[in-house]
Amino acid sequence: MNDPIVILGGGHAAAQLCASLAEAGLANRVTLVSDDAYLPYQRPPLSKGFLKSADEATQAFRAEAWFQEQGIALRLGDAAVAVDRAARTVTLRSGAVLPWAWLVFATGARARRLPGLPEGLSNVALLRSAADAQALRERLAATSSLTVIGGGFIGLEVAATARALGKAVTVLESAPRLLGRAVSPALSAHVLAAHRAAGIDVRTGVRCGAMRAEGGRLAAIEVDGAVHPVELLLVAIGATPETALAQAAGIACDDGIVVDANMLTSDPSVLAIGDCARFPERRVGGLLRLESVQNANDQARTAVATLTGTPRAHDALPWFWSDQGSLRLQMTGLVPAEGTPGLSSVRRPGASEAAFSLLHYVDGRFVCIESVNAPADHIMGRKLLEAGRSPAPEVAADPGVPLKTHLA
Repeated sequence: MNDPIVILGGGHAAAQLCASLAEAGLANRVTLVSDDAYLPYQRPPLSKGFLKSADEATQAFRAEAWFQEQGIALRLGDAAVAVDRAARTVTLRSGAVLPWAWLVFATGARARRLPGLPEGLSNVALLRSAADAQALRERLAATSSLTVIGGGFIGLEVAATARALGKAVTVLESAPRLLGRAVSPALSAHVLAAHRAAGIDVRTGVRCGAMRAEGGRLAAIEVDGAVHPVELLLVAIGATPETALAQAAGIACDDGIVVDANMLTSDPSVLAIGDCARFPERRVGGLLRLESVQNANDQARTAVATLTGTPRAHDALPWFWSDQGSLRLQMTGLVPAEGTPGLSSVRRPGASEAAFSLLHYVDGRFVCIESVNAPADHIMGRKLLEAGRSPAPEVAADPGVPLKTHLA
């Protein structure tokens, strides 16, 4: 079969899809379209190592020669601007028109902007792409202080990186705690204490008010009624899925492009994967959108099964990680919401005072593990969850009993 496959996007999901299609012998049918001028590259380093050194380059998933050898056509720096589902074509910004038999949205998400903040201010940054990271790196090198609005993963990773570079750092979070939508209250408290101990001024539950701009720069922000001077500001208040193109094409969207368990959209010849996709997740009993490397990679593999006529329902165990200075956070499973009936948790000490794991249970069933500087616990916790095993809480809390014993 020579039916063309067009992939829209150049992130982790798109890169994994190309690799998996190559393994399936279908790479020569693929065209990858990306607004980014770079070859698909690793995103996690952008908030960490990439910011530390002017010599650090983006880390491409594959060399350009690999794409050529596989027969994958690249249309980089040439965004898709229109999808015609009836004609099965995609029109690019350059005017080129590409035919497709299968179309895959891997368009990711864009950084959310701060309402009321004028665009184009020279000392205000976002972080989503390599171009964003390059601009932030240059600005960070020329400044002595950084203000971060947002206490999520990106904001805290950049804050820790900037602090390691000797910058004075302030983090402003409107929610009562850090990482409120992603981790447990106990882990939030530990992260807060660690960043404060590192010298970062972290403020939670704050209200940001009026913003004063002067000469094309942001001069100050009102924080809880007081004036907070700004030298450099990073807005890290989350991301919104890139769905505009899909919506314009009449594809069902709802906080993401809605897909079924096989990654198919409301159009059976169109798929969506990665940060832009909202998919059925049995653990939450409804639709969910996840922004993680693991999710992007696993959904790409599910999409290949669909594209090769061997569909299998997507049912991957979610896991995440975040490096924040001295903290290596690793989470497997979805943290139950506060107040969930039957929720209980135990703390498992690690190899040092800076290492531990939190195991969470609902009605005695093991559902999630959060690890801090405890990679062995993370790995074994994943295996236990994948196997459906629930170690007794009192035993799991004993560091003298290896978690792997519960797999026997």
